[in-house]
Amino acid sequence: MLHLIWMFIVGIVVGAIAKFFVPGAGHLGLLMTGLLGIVGSFVGGFIARLFSKPAPGAPIHPAGILLSIVGAVLLLWAWTHLAPA
Repeated sequence: MLHLIWMFIVGIVVGAIAKFFVPGAGHLGLLMTGLLGIVGSFVGGFIARLFSKPAPGAPIHPAGILLSIVGAVLLLWAWTHLAPA
């Protein structure tokens, strides 16, 4: 249970940083910002695994938080530019 709370808190931070980089994305609430950060972490992890595999038994990828922000920015950009108005 504590893992889920920690994941949501990190998701809020990552989502807030992503909203800072994408103009016009300030309309998301706290819950959606957290979900953006969590999904962005999955997207960033997928991108990281495309380029390099983490060491066997490593719990996280070395570029984890940075690629989480990149994944959230990509997701938010796609949402603001590709979603129907």
